[in-house]
Amino acid sequence: MFTHEHLALQKSVRQLIEREIDPYIEEWEEAEIFPAHEVFKKLGRAGFLGINKPVAFGGMGLDYSFEIAFCEAIGAIGAGGVGMAIAVQTDMATPALARFGNDEVRDLFLKPSIAGDFVACLGVSEAGAGSDVASVKTTARRDGDDYVINGSKMWITNATQADWMCLLANTGEGPVHRNKSLICVPLKQDNGKPAPGITMRKIKKVGMWSSDTAQVFFDDVRVPRRYLIGEEGMGFTYQMKQFQEERLSGATRRVTALTDVINDTIDYTRQRMAFGKPILDNQAVHFRLAELKTEVELLRSLIYRAAEVHREGGDMTELASMAKLKAGRLCREVTDSCLQYWGGMGFTWENSVSRAWRDLRLISIGGGADEIMLTIICKQMGILPARAA
Repeated sequence: MFTHEHLALQKSVRQLIEREIDPYIEEWEEAEIFPAHEVFKKLGRAGFLGINKPVAFGGMGLDYSFEIAFCEAIGAIGAGGVGMAIAVQTDMATPALARFGNDEVRDLFLKPSIAGDFVACLGVSEAGAGSDVASVKTTARRDGDDYVINGSKMWITNATQADWMCLLANTGEGPVHRNKSLICVPLKQDNGKPAPGITMRKIKKVGMWSSDTAQVFFDDVRVPRRYLIGEEGMGFTYQMKQFQEERLSGATRRVTALTDVINDTIDYTRQRMAFGKPILDNQAVHFRLAELKTEVELLRSLIYRAAEVHREGGDMTELASMAKLKAGRLCREVTDSCLQYWGGMGFTWENSVSRAWRDLRLISIGGGADEIMLTIICKQMGILPARAA
């Protein structure tokens, strides 16, 4: 799928990663946060935060295949939390705004996000509503020219540093799939302090340490109604479309990360001696690594097929769901198998494989659990019972 232009883009992204990100990974992992504004500004200056976004708002205006090339490149970042945080900016919090927002709201929120001046986050999940998006309880009640927002959002990546949130909230009393809207919600005042009515609780995670994650609480938070994305009541539909790009982005980043895990394991097992020969020389080991590499390349092909459908204006829901499902399963299989070949060293913190083992576990949960992907695929196949459809 890639031309020399795609490969040139990837080379530029990787050079920036090697220069501006990877040297600081250990420091950021220890601190459990990375300087998002500083990093995003560097990415924004290079044009990498708006590859397939409209030129009128600072984007490159390239087709979706270039965004997939970018996602592959950032999958090489030495800590999954940083790549995930960048992907929130490019593929999770802004696609609906770019596609359905009016010019005013795109100028206010999309343009500075593409430039790297704003850090964005996505507010969908709640403590009682993760994969079950239709059951979110946060409300945005009309009051004159404002919405008044009450409720909370859970597991919000970038939250403590974000300037604004793409928020899914109930704006009506109708059917659950038609009573929700996406709203751009400023999280900070001009002085950098939290906006009135907003508080946060930082969450400590198993992996993805360098990414800040928090629960965000809204207590009578006022937002102008003109910050609505698209039409009121269409938020659930917009978010389902936005999810497809999030899911394919997640799968794409993992292809690179898993390839790196396999390559690191080859290097380690080639050097590590046991019973007079390198561990890699055991047929059980090198055959298993060959099997895992084959599975990863099959996932890459599925991702490219889904991306091509999306680029041509088709519905990639089934293929993106399959890719995310397979990526989640492979993340567990590859990292667990490779960690085993590292022996006792694999059970320490100080190697790339144990970090990948922790970080990559998330994809089977975040953005729709494996079970939700299976449900979507079954629905696309026409085999889901009517009561579950």
